[in-house]
Amino acid sequence: MQYRRLGRSGLKVSELSFGSWVTFGNQMDESPARECMAAAYDAGVNFFDNAEVYASGQSETVMGAVLKKLGWRRGSYLVSTKFYWGLHNGTNEKNTLNRKRLLEAMDGSLRRLQLDYVDLVFCHRADPETPIEETVWAMHDMVARGKAVYWGTSEWSAAEIMAAWQIADKHHLHKPVMEQPQYNMLMREKVEREYARLYTDLGLGLTTWSPLASGLLTGKYNDGIPADSRANLKGYQWLKPSITDPKRIETVKKLVPIAADLGVSMAQMAIAWCLKNPNVSTVITGASRVAQVEENMKALDVVEKLTPEIMARIEEALGNKPETGE
Repeated sequence: MQYRRLGRSGLKVSELSFGSWVTFGNQMDESPARECMAAAYDAGVNFFDNAEVYASGQSETVMGAVLKKLGWRRGSYLVSTKFYWGLHNGTNEKNTLNRKRLLEAMDGSLRRLQLDYVDLVFCHRADPETPIEETVWAMHDMVARGKAVYWGTSEWSAAEIMAAWQIADKHHLHKPVMEQPQYNMLMREKVEREYARLYTDLGLGLTTWSPLASGLLTGKYNDGIPADSRANLKGYQWLKPSITDPKRIETVKKLVPIAADLGVSMAQMAIAWCLKNPNVSTVITGASRVAQVEENMKALDVVEKLTPEIMARIEEALGNKPETGE
């Protein structure tokens, strides 16, 4: 395992990290979660990603119980959470980044995670109804009070990130350090074009999610949706349109011979492709079985196989390189 700095911060994160979205509290209870987290940790993973909304708080509860049983030294791992959607339908309890909600949300997450602090906390989406200044002050206070070490955003626009950073800079507050966007072979615009200036101007780090495009890039949807697919899970049916899109499936089929020539799986090639981007600090992987964790970790050995010639073949198959003005 190699480690990369989280943007311009001094924090180092494992190139591959482990996330609990979809799996914890939905597909997995404490026992398999513990096995997967232990396998990832043993492979060198030091960052475990979570969010308040995952499985309506149950994902954090599962991870907290696992961390307590595993008894790892606290300084040896990083944990994140994210806030926006909330767990209740009260007026100030859902779809908001207002100060009251954020400070209460952090206390709830720490209880579920059984931790004194989280290392990374994200604003899970932007909130157009709350002034960015109010959100920035609340996030600063979380860090100042020792309940989080770094804060950042997820799926914010470049303009919103810049506005938050400038407010923090003006008032000498803790600045947003990282962004968590979706990034994979089929979803490139934000990371490769929209955020381009933020890496150099702000030192923005990236903890990217969905390197396999919800499984589409594994090739398992090339002939339809398997019965055990996450797209058939309650609450995740919204994934179906993207993973059954004929154009996307045709693109994936073009990648199959490239992976075959390399002697690697489609999933390993897709994860390694994300790591080829130097602006990516860590790629969040997911798994519901130890075997999947081990397979994902093998992507680390594939990165060096992605030579300029292979990357050119992949680019030709994808045909979706964002216009960057370079």
